[in-house]
Amino acid sequence: MSAAGDFNVMMGLLALLPLVVYIILVFRDADPIPVTIICLLVGMIVSGQGPIKLGESIVKAMGSFLAVIGLIIMLGRGLGEVMTATKVSHTLVYKIVYGIGINTQKKAMLGIGASCFTLIALLGTMAGGNAILAPIVIPIAASVGLSRSTVGTIFDTVGEEALIVGPFTPPVITLLGLTGIAYAPMLLFVALPFVAATMIITWFNLQKIQRETELTNPYDQQDKVEAFEPTPQSNRATIVFVVMFIFAILYGIFKQAGTSFIVIIMLSLSLATGFAGGMNMKEICRHIVKGMAGNVNLFFLFVLLEPFLGFVEAGGGFKALAVLLQPIADMGGKAGVVLTGGLIGAFGISGAAVAQLKVMHSMFGSMITQQGISMFAWAAALIVGSRVTSFIYPGPNMFGAVGFAQSDDIKAVLRNGWMVSTAHCIILVIYAVVFA
Repeated sequence: MSAAGDFNVMMGLLALLPLVVYIILVFRDADPIPVTIICLLVGMIVSGQGPIKLGESIVKAMGSFLAVIGLIIMLGRGLGEVMTATKVSHTLVYKIVYGIGINTQKKAMLGIGASCFTLIALLGTMAGGNAILAPIVIPIAASVGLSRSTVGTIFDTVGEEALIVGPFTPPVITLLGLTGIAYAPMLLFVALPFVAATMIITWFNLQKIQRETELTNPYDQQDKVEAFEPTPQSNRATIVFVVMFIFAILYGIFKQAGTSFIVIIMLSLSLATGFAGGMNMKEICRHIVKGMAGNVNLFFLFVLLEPFLGFVEAGGGFKALAVLLQPIADMGGKAGVVLTGGLIGAFGISGAAVAQLKVMHSMFGSMITQQGISMFAWAAALIVGSRVTSFIYPGPNMFGAVGFAQSDDIKAVLRNGWMVSTAHCIILVIYAVVFA
């Protein structure tokens, strides 16, 4: 099989070499930025392009969709920095935890889970959310006897699910951009079934983990930290943030605003929250820039991903892949394409979630369009492809969550993750068969 019509499949397969190198290296836990640079150079060589063309491609990528996503992610980190500096993040956690009235282990699980979900969905970062959350909730967990294993499982599993719900999280912004689905329909008809299944499975697993580890992996009751108490200023800033956040979401839905509106939301929320928290313009801008600096690496990654995948596409790599995968479409139809895309993403592609989403969509996008597959079904495949990887393999998010919980029990988190991943794959089958 050397050609399909006028298209040379073998040459197209050669253009896939950078993608193959990328998948191999990221599964060896290599840093994604050096990996992407290597693959970009491989793509340049394989496609016969020179350094001038490479430079032009990078400059062009600065105005690409991925670059816009990178900017939004940086602005989100800047907003998170303002929320942290004004103690809005801390106050939200305090209100949730004490609003529930924690005096039992199950209430503690519920309060910590709700706080974790809310904070990470708003901040868009598991590391940042859990860093704020841990010192506030760990003393509460210790007081009712929750184990470190239980809290670590909550931090990891709930945090991962929050990333597919929060309106400004990098995976959600990318998913909406790739599929063209609006936020509200995506949330109601795609994300929530996965979140509901995860929460139900995790809740029952937490009871088992707690019974098994309550005595073997407890917190030190004497290791207390100073309790956080909201000030009138932090309460005022929190109210302003919540009101403006709800208004912005409703306005965006009503106006069917696109990705560009998120940039305005981020800046407006940062300014309003900062002023309400007692900052002046200079202080607010300093915190925004400080937060944005923490995600410059992701922006750089996204700018490099665009020409890297562009070289693969220009060389016919994705077209060759579509030719090779055509038998799956012939045998399994639309459902086969959705399942194949989701499972390859889950078990065959690793790395940053946004990069996974972009690579998956680049690999299967043409087939999705040609087959007329529902974007709701494809969105489900993208969620499975980008989230299951984090549940079944120990990675930075998992190690970070366990570390913030002051635990080292990765096994408990992995067991829960495997069960959640099984449920996610079953839901994907349903979407593929019913909605594709």
